[in-house]
Formats: sequence, C-alpha cells, structure tokens
Amino acid sequence: MKYNISKTVTLMLTLLFIFNSAPLLAEERYVSDRLEITMRSGQGSQFKIIRMLKSGTPLELIEQDKSSGYSLMRTKRGTEGWVLNRYLMRTPAARTQLEQIKKQQGQLSHEKKKLAKQQQEGEDHLKNLEQSSKKLLINNRSLSKQLEEIHKTASSALAINNENKTLKARLMKIEREQQTLQQEYSALKDRTDRDWFMIGAGVLLLGIIAGLILPRFQWRRRHQDWGSL
Repeated sequence: MKYNISKTVTLMLTLLFIFNSAPLLAEERYVSDRLEITMRSGQGSQFKIIRMLKSGTPLELIEQDKSSGYSLMRTKRGTEGWVLNRYLMRTPAARTQLEQIKKQQGQLSHEKKKLAKQQQEGEDHLKNLEQSSKKLLINNRSLSKQLEEIHKTASSALAINNENKTLKARLMKIEREQQTLQQEYSALKDRTDRDWFMIGAGVLLLGIIAGLILPRFQWRRRHQDWGSL
C-alpha cells in the first residue's frame, strides 16, 4: 500500500513538473550577432584594449597562437592587435551576409527596373521605327507612282520631241522646195517678161515697117490706077 502511494505521488510530481516546464520549452531564443569583441595589445585579458571590433569587421590574419587561443590581426586601416580565436570566423557574419544579400537584392532590383525601363524604351523605339517604316513605305509607293508618271511623261515628251524633229525636217524640206519653186517662178517670170518684151518689140518693129511700106504700096497702086485712065 505504501509502495502504491509513493508511486502515485511520484507520478503526480512528474506530471506537475512536465506541465510547469512545457511553456518554457515552447519559447525559443537566438543569440544576437550584434556584439563587439576586444582587440588587445597582447595575448590575454590583462593587456590594453586597442579598440573594439564590431561583429562582421573584416581582419587580416598575421599570426595565430593556438596555445594561447589568440591571433594577431590587422584592420583595413592598419591597426594591429590580438583577438581571441573563438570570436573569429572564416566567413562573414550572418548579419553582414544578410546586409550584402539585401544590398545585392537592391542592386538587382535597381538593375531590373533599369532593364525594364530600357526594354520599354526599346519597345517605344521599335514602335517609332515601325511607324517610320510605314511612312517610308507609303512615301516609297508615292514616289514610285510619281516616277512611273514621270516615265510616261518622259516617253510622251520623247515621242513629241521625235515628232517635232520629223515635222521640222518636213518643214525644212517644204521650205527648200518653196525656195526652189520661187527661184523657178522668178526665172520663168523673167523669161516671160523677156518673151513679151521681144514680142512687143517685134510687133512695134512690124508696125514701123508696115507704116513705111503700106504708104508706098498705096501710092504705087494709085499711080497705076491713074495710068490706066
């Protein structure tokens, strides 16, 4: 009986302990990486602190003493001192990496926006080029039509020019023929005038001769008539 009572009490205490400790197990905590470590002038806490180093500060390893647990380090500004090895990591702190990731993410976001802007500008430029291409195509068609009309006009002008040359040649031929006829007419007129002049002169001469002969002939006839009486 006593054994059962003690067993029951032990079980109750165990359950009570579990119930009381359950909230503590449910809550979690994380160690913050926002801390500072010391850089000292020597290997030990008794040496002077040269400066405080924030978590994530990059350092250059000069010398490492595993026995003392310290390493001689140099900052970017050239400050040298001893730092405990357990505070040193081969990779940057998570906070530093996170900041770098955020910075890279910001840069990538900026680059993305920049590329999106360039893409939009490229699309706008492409649209402008397409519109310009359409205008050039319309102008090309218009110019082709005008060129075709010019060819037709030039062909017509060439035909007219050839016809004008033919007409000029015919006109020159007619003018030469006209000049020839004019010369022949002038020569014929001169010859006709000479013929009429000769005829007139002949008629005049015949008249003069008749005027000289007829009176004598009439006188002889009268003289004969008188002699017969």
